[in-house]
Amino acid sequence: MGPLRGRGGNKVAVNTPEKASFDVIVLGSGAAGLSAAVTAAGHGARVAMIEKEPVIGGTTAWSGGWIWSPRNGPAKRAGIDEDIDAPRTYLKGVLGNYFDAKRVDAFLKAAPEMVSFFERGTALQFDGGFPIPDTYGHVAGAGTGGRSVIARPYDARDLGADIALLRKPVRETTFLGMTIQAGADLRAFMTMTRSVKSFAYVTKRTLLHFRDLALYRRGMDLRNGIALVGRLLKSARMAGVDIRTGQTVTHLNTDGSTITGVVLSDGTNLSAPSVVLACGGYPQDDTRRAQTFPRNEEHRTLAVKSANGSGLALAEAVGAHVRTDIARPAAFCPVSTVRWPDGRVAQFPHIIDRGKPGLIGVLANGQRFCNEGLGYHDYVEALLRVTPEGTPARSWLICDHRFLRRYGIGVVRPQPLPFKQWIKRGYLKTGRTPEELARACGIDANGLTQTLADWNAGADRGEDPAFGRGTSPYMRLQGDPEQTPNPNVAPIRKAPFYAVEVVPGSFGTFAGLATNENAQVLRADGSVIGGLYAAGTDAASVFGGFYPAGGINLGPAMTFGFIAGRHAAQTGANT
Repeated sequence: MGPLRGRGGNKVAVNTPEKASFDVIVLGSGAAGLSAAVTAAGHGARVAMIEKEPVIGGTTAWSGGWIWSPRNGPAKRAGIDEDIDAPRTYLKGVLGNYFDAKRVDAFLKAAPEMVSFFERGTALQFDGGFPIPDTYGHVAGAGTGGRSVIARPYDARDLGADIALLRKPVRETTFLGMTIQAGADLRAFMTMTRSVKSFAYVTKRTLLHFRDLALYRRGMDLRNGIALVGRLLKSARMAGVDIRTGQTVTHLNTDGSTITGVVLSDGTNLSAPSVVLACGGYPQDDTRRAQTFPRNEEHRTLAVKSANGSGLALAEAVGAHVRTDIARPAAFCPVSTVRWPDGRVAQFPHIIDRGKPGLIGVLANGQRFCNEGLGYHDYVEALLRVTPEGTPARSWLICDHRFLRRYGIGVVRPQPLPFKQWIKRGYLKTGRTPEELARACGIDANGLTQTLADWNAGADRGEDPAFGRGTSPYMRLQGDPEQTPNPNVAPIRKAPFYAVEVVPGSFGTFAGLATNENAQVLRADGSVIGGLYAAGTDAASVFGGFYPAGGINLGPAMTFGFIAGRHAAQTGANT
């Protein structure tokens, strides 16, 4: 298909509350909702997108922005051209009995189509993740690069007045609101004190960011998930999508068997033969979490507050089935709790630091329990597995002074930024010796001392005999290429020593509405609820509760949003 042929063309659309009839209504404005809205509009449908919050982007806006989409266009242009059987074999090996052939095949077929659709006719353009491998390199079919894409950096000034609609990034994972993208961008910041080129690059980016703060009161050089949202928002405007923020849907209208529209909280009826649910799953719904999450009382979510299960509740009211028969209910990630001076409490996702050389994770007994360099989902899986019932599921990331100043840990930034305020706030524990550090954390001193001795003995040889850090392409990418012979392994000796406590957390939910290969919502008996679709975390994970690669939240969200939008538009055109 060629460029967008939505009814709005390139004209900037405005909210039109008086309009009450559409072809497709999309609920939610994260990656899934925006993908569905732009796709449907691009296929000629009249589309409304309704967002309960005053801003656009959902949890996507806070994410790293990577999209797992095997066989994508940027990869092919770079010479990475693989058969569909390779990622299919990989997923079958990882998912085992949770492998859903129809939905997986639909995803693998549509993922490159989705990327091509957006590249050809919208403001969303991609860069390829050419060096990024899949998580489990030992599984047949695992990719060694090219299966991911990310939205290109975006100048938010292109949005004009719509910049006010864009959710701001979180404080914890930015530098004064400046988003930093994994890869060359992040490496420059990490090496700015050791490289003239990096120093010049970081200085330029920082000065431009300060200029934007002065002029616009926010960063305008968008990277990561916020760049994806910004480009999709621009695309939605170009396609004539009717965007309505600050409005809540109370229930879905039906004629008894199929969807006919929605009712807003003010009583307004909007008619449409198709509705796409993309409301962000249920990470903020305590009742559903208590029913499905292991150790829910200890769990910390990274999702936006509005991701409260509203989409699931709307669908259940018209007979939809919620699937909880998956391996894990959420996309796990270890998090640490950050308490800011203004009283705000937030969670920091430990994505990058765990794989760097010179850091280990230990339990209260001072002993390691997993390969810290594997995926963040795996870290929490291991923590839950080894923690007995009745005992808090918590661990500590341990490092020394060399590591802290070179890489940082959690919300603590590397040099030249100061760090002692985090010790005063209690976030960063410290000790002049391992024993002193153990006492500060409340963990077993003898256990930690022995663990560090064992770790250092192997690290001196560049090895991790206990868990095999640095033995797969995925792990090595997370490390430091300047550390030889193993980029994931270095001794922990240079006093003082530091620790940050981490607990189970998650980006979003995997359990969700039962859907088929067309993203249509199903009843418990497997029948389709006519006109009702779900994508993103409102739908049960196509990967069965597993985390086979980075970008497996946004990959299915974008792809099944695309599938839903296309199917809804084409179905409406034939009715």
